[in-house]
Amino acid sequence: MSHWGARFLGLAEHIAGWSKDPSTKVGAVIVDPDHRIVSLGFNGAPRGVEDREDRLHDRPIKYQTTVHAEMNAILFARRGLVGCALYTWPLPPCAHCAGAIIQSGLSHVVSPQPSERWVESCSIAAEMFAEAGVDLFLVPS
Repeated sequence: MSHWGARFLGLAEHIAGWSKDPSTKVGAVIVDPDHRIVSLGFNGAPRGVEDREDRLHDRPIKYQTTVHAEMNAILFARRGLVGCALYTWPLPPCAHCAGAIIQSGLSHVVSPQPSERWVESCSIAAEMFAEAGVDLFLVPS
C-alpha cells in the first residue's frame, strides 16, 4: 500500500474512535484522486437522535438506529464522488453500504480484512463491487 493509502487508513482508524458504539467503532474517509479529503464519517445515531446508553447496549435497537460510517461519509460529502476512494476501518463495507458506494460513483474501497462476525455481509459486498467495477483492496489488519 502507498504511503497515502496508509495515511488515509490510519485516519479512518482515528475517526472510528469518535463513534460511541460500545462494540464496533467504524470510521470512513473519502478522498479524491489528488489525495484531498472529501468527507469523513463514523457510525452513530442520525443527527438529532440521542445515542443514549440504553440504545447503544440494546443490539437490535442499535442496529436499527445507527447510520454506518460509510453512509455518513457519503451523506456529508459536499460534492460528487465519482472517481473517489473510500477508506474504512476496522472492516470493509457491508452489503447494504455497498449499494450506496456503487451508486455514488466511488471507484476504490480500501479496508482491512473482515472479522469472522462480518464475513458474510462483506463477501456479498465484495461480489457487488466486482460486478459494478469498484476496486476493493483488503489489507491485513
